[in-house]
Amino acid sequence: MGTRNQFADIILVVVGVVLIRWAVSLNPYSGADVPPMYGDYEAQRHWMEITTNLPIEQWYMNSTDNDLLYWGLDYPPITAYHSWLCGKVADYINPDWVALKSSRGYESSQHKLFMRYTVLVVDLLLYIPAILAFFLWTLKDQTDGEKLVCAAVALLYPGLALIDHGHFQYNNASLGFALWAIVALATGHDLLGSIGFVLALNYKQMELYHAMPFFCYLLGRCFYSKDENGFLKLIKIGVTVIIAFALCWLPFLSDIDLLVQVVHRLFPFDRGLFEDKVSNIWCSLEVLFKIRRILSQQSLVQLSLATTVGCLLPSSVELLLRPNVQKFKLALVNSSLIFFLFSYQVHEKSILIAALPVCLILHQYSFGCTWFLLVSTFSMLPLLIKDGLILPYAALCLLFYLAVNVSQSEWFTSKPNPSPHIVIQLLFWASMCGATLLSAASVTMTPPARYPDLFPVLVSVYSCGHFVLFLIWFHYLQFTTPWSSEVKVQQRKFEAHTGVKKARGRRSHIKWSKQ
Repeated sequence: MGTRNQFADIILVVVGVVLIRWAVSLNPYSGADVPPMYGDYEAQRHWMEITTNLPIEQWYMNSTDNDLLYWGLDYPPITAYHSWLCGKVADYINPDWVALKSSRGYESSQHKLFMRYTVLVVDLLLYIPAILAFFLWTLKDQTDGEKLVCAAVALLYPGLALIDHGHFQYNNASLGFALWAIVALATGHDLLGSIGFVLALNYKQMELYHAMPFFCYLLGRCFYSKDENGFLKLIKIGVTVIIAFALCWLPFLSDIDLLVQVVHRLFPFDRGLFEDKVSNIWCSLEVLFKIRRILSQQSLVQLSLATTVGCLLPSSVELLLRPNVQKFKLALVNSSLIFFLFSYQVHEKSILIAALPVCLILHQYSFGCTWFLLVSTFSMLPLLIKDGLILPYAALCLLFYLAVNVSQSEWFTSKPNPSPHIVIQLLFWASMCGATLLSAASVTMTPPARYPDLFPVLVSVYSCGHFVLFLIWFHYLQFTTPWSSEVKVQQRKFEAHTGVKKARGRRSHIKWSKQ
C-alpha cells in the first residue's frame, strides 16, 4: 500500500468512526432535565465552572462557592486542568455556561453542542491517534491494510462510544494516555511510556487497574536490559516518574493540608464497596449474603484489598520474570479485570479499563475477545437504559460484531483466526441469546414490586459469571504465551558480544562460555 493511499485510508477510517460517535451523541445523556443533581454531564460542566472561577487551591476544598456535595471534583489534577481549559473556552463563547453558582444545571442546545465537541476533540487529538499508532507501529506480521482494518475494528468498540459520547464522560482521555504509554513501551521507549502512564494515572485514578503490569514490565525490562546497565535504567525510570508526578501535582505541593484533601477526594472509602448494580464479585455475592451489612467498612476494605492483591500476584510475578510485549498486554487485561471484580468502590463503567487492552489483542484472539467486549457493553445495560441509549446500544453491538466478522474474512486478511470448536460456538450463541433476552426483558417488562431491581441484578450476576470465566482464559493465554523472542534475541546478541552466558531456569550464577 502506497503512502498516499494509506493516508487516504486512514482519513476514511477516522471520518467513519467520528460519524458513528457523532450519531451516538445525538441521543440523550446522563441526567438530562433531571434535577437536582442532573448527571455526569452536569458534573463535567460543573468542574469547568469551579476551575474557571476559583483559585486552584480551592478546587478540591469545600466552601460556600464550592459545595463538594454537589459534584465535588474527585479526579486527579490533569482532569482539573482539562476542565479549566474547557471552562476557559466555554467562558469565552458564553459566560453563562460556567457562571459561578447560577450555571448549575445549565442546558441549552448550544451548550450541549459545545460539550459534545469537547469529547470529540479528545478522541481526535488523543485516543484515535493512539489506536492507529498502536496497530500501525507495533504489529509485525500484517500488511498496512490489515493493520488499518484492525485499528478500525478496535475503534468500533461500542462500550466506550456509548459512555463517552452518549452517557457523557472523558474516558477517552485517560485511556488515550494509557494507550500512548503502551505504544511507547511496545516500541522500546520505556521513559516515554513511563511518562504516558503517569499522565493517564493523573487523569483518572482508576488507571491503577493497569499499574501493576506497567511496574512489573518495566522492572523486568531492567533485569534483562543488555543495552545499558539495568540498575541505571531503573534509576532513570524512577526519576522520570517522580519528576512527572511532581509536575502534575506542583500547584498542590506547597500546602500539606491541601495535598491531603486532594488525596482524600480521590479515594473516598465512605462511598461503600460498590455503586449501583456493578457486575463484580461483591455485587453478585450481595444477592446471597448481605455482605455490606455483615462486615464493617474497614473489614470490607481489607477483604477487597487482600483478594485483589492475592489474585494479582500470579500474572504480575510471571510478567516480572518473563517480560515481553504480548504478556504485558495480557497482564493488562488480567490486572484490570481483577481490579474490576474484587477491588473496593467499583463503578459499572470501570469495565472500560479492562476492555482497552482486550481491544489491543482483538486481532489475535478475535472470537474470545469479541465475546468479552460484547458482554462488557451488555454489563452496563442498566445505565444505558437509564440514559435512554438502548437503541444505539443495540445498533453499535450489531455493527461491532459484523465488523469483526468481516475483518476476519478473506477480503481483509490472508491469515484469519481459526474457527473455534463447535461447542465453544454454541456456548457463545447461548451467551448472546441470554444477553439479548435480558436486554429485551429489561426494556419491556415491569419487575415484581417486591424486587424492583430484579433485571439490573440479573444483568450484573450474568455478566460477572462471564467475567470470571474470561479471567481464567486470559490467565491461561498469558501463562502459555512463549517468552518473548525479543528477550531471547537480546540475550543471544549479548552472549555473542561478550562471551558471557546468562544462567537460565533456577540457576542464578553466570557461566563463562568456552572461547
